[in-house]
Amino acid sequence: ERDLIRERTRAGLEAAKARGRQGGRPAKLTADQVAYARKLAKTESIRDIARSFGVSRTTLYRALA
Repeated sequence: ERDLIRERTRAGLEAAKARGRQGGRPAKLTADQVAYARKLAKTESIRDIARSFGVSRTTLYRALA
């Protein structure tokens, strides 16, 4: 029974991937936003940049790392 469920789940995930679907949580910042934040980080504080993007400082630090 468990093997049957596992097989159906795997088949469903593969089918979704073939259709272009991607799993996981969506990113808070796009690649363009991260690049722009890197430029801003040279002159502005991380706190102000994070506030302007509407994310936490931790999220911004993680994206810039």
